[in-house]
Amino acid sequence: MNSDTNLKEVTIKGVFMVNILGRSVPAVMLEDEEGSLMPIHIGNAEALSINSVLKSETMPRPMTHDLIITMLERLGTKIESVFIDEKIDNIYYARLRLDREGSDIEFDARPSDCIAMALRQNAPILIDRDIFADDSIDKENFQLSKSSDDFE
Repeated sequence: MNSDTNLKEVTIKGVFMVNILGRSVPAVMLEDEEGSLMPIHIGNAEALSINSVLKSETMPRPMTHDLIITMLERLGTKIESVFIDEKIDNIYYARLRLDREGSDIEFDARPSDCIAMALRQNAPILIDRDIFADDSIDKENFQLSKSSDDFE
């Protein structure tokens, strides 16, 4: 676990389909202030959830992340921030930091779930600077990826 000073805030550029070993898989693309990009491969359900927020789409029924946000709000709790602060064996680890009546509560969670919920509450998304530097990609490589605007 790294200190908060080694974290940088990122935004979500979008959800894209990227080619991995001959098959297309969804990836959420993180972007820092300098415009550097870093993909995190995610599942189809999480891709749909993140993409729906980015496109301001409302599903006919609440998705899991919508339900969790509604539950948190009714319990007087909000997402303070999310941290992607570890990478072990090519798996990213994240923490969800909640604020309830002035007390911080942290939970271990998948980065994709953290991102989907943070976007719903406009909470900051933070990542370890070293992880971002090691895993960011050239914009030229990113432009070869297909946007998931039609992601279903």
